[in-house]
Amino acid sequence: MPTVALAITDGMLHLELSLACEVFGADLTHIANPWYDFSLCGPRAVQVDRFTIEPDHGLDHLARADTVIVPGWADTDQAPPADLVDAVRAAHAAGARVASLCTGAFVLAAAGLLDGKRATTHWAHTRELSRRHPNITVDPDVLYVDNGSVLTSAGKAAAMDLCLHLVRLDHGSTIANKIARRLVVPPHRDGGQAQFIATPLPEPRNHPLADLFPWVLARLDQPLTVEDLAHQARMSSRHLGRHFKQVTGTTPLQWLHTQRIRHAQELLETTDDTIETIASTTGMGTATTLRRHFARTVGVPPDTYRRTFRAQPLITSHTQPQQTPPR
Repeated sequence: MPTVALAITDGMLHLELSLACEVFGADLTHIANPWYDFSLCGPRAVQVDRFTIEPDHGLDHLARADTVIVPGWADTDQAPPADLVDAVRAAHAAGARVASLCTGAFVLAAAGLLDGKRATTHWAHTRELSRRHPNITVDPDVLYVDNGSVLTSAGKAAAMDLCLHLVRLDHGSTIANKIARRLVVPPHRDGGQAQFIATPLPEPRNHPLADLFPWVLARLDQPLTVEDLAHQARMSSRHLGRHFKQVTGTTPLQWLHTQRIRHAQELLETTDDTIETIASTTGMGTATTLRRHFARTVGVPPDTYRRTFRAQPLITSHTQPQQTPPR
């Protein structure tokens, strides 16, 4: 059973902490069994906003976990506690995968885990993180960054994106999507995109494209054009483009391309279909076209992706699975 330890100390942000508890600490064995062995690790009873939290173990227990999560740090003007920084550094040295949520990146940076790496944090604090730690390449325009054994996320909702990304690495996209539906959040947002929802939910119907999304997703095998989408949405192509930018943060064609890639990922994980069949089903045409676009978008060829994520065993030690390189 993979172990997840949440590092807690006074002054952390309660929302990010709660998100991690909800994803990794809830009893979800009815969805995936075994789930995670989850624990809270802190120096003592800690005060998080208006809540007092009693940890299960001391900070030294972080070094025994497969994955360590560091929630947001409320006051970035103050240096993180030395005992927390030392414990996170020791956990990583012991082989743990370490992930920060929001301004928890300041803790990872203080521990030296982000030196020479690309990282992110809440956009309002990226400039300060970069100023304080010039050896880090701070990217303010992404939801999260996956460096393999060290991961960082932007603020608030992006923390959930990173938590679901970790679930997806450990359990596959089908389980991660089930968790997302349980939490009523989008099943996947690409870490390399700032505001782009890769698989938007058709509900609630509070925007002009709500009916168009499911119509397109049911026809990914067809050679759709922007004009086809505009006709179905009963608007001009220019008007469609403006709505797509507002709702998804990208263009109609880029959104459509990403849906094809995401569908290909799901088929690679959940079926024995050949690459040729998947190419046809996702509207990519030929296996060659699918391989080219898949490798460019995901970072690995379809066959490698299938070997990595199809029936992938859960992490039971500090040995990490092959990670998809960040884009």
